[in-house]
Amino acid sequence: MSHANAALTPRARLRLAQLVVEHGWTHTAAATMFMVSARTAKKWSDRYRAEGPAGMAD
Repeated sequence: MSHANAALTPRARLRLAQLVVEHGWTHTAAATMFMVSARTAKKWSDRYRAEGPAGMAD
């Protein structure tokens, strides 16, 4: 479950992270698609690398 002010749902975070980690998208490209900052895209892709899909929850 995400918090009330979360920009992305856990499902969207997972998709963003998969695009970066598994499909080679840049943080900037994924961030643009999901309308978040590149910093946020990096945070979620780094967490996905470390924790897998379970890491996408808040």
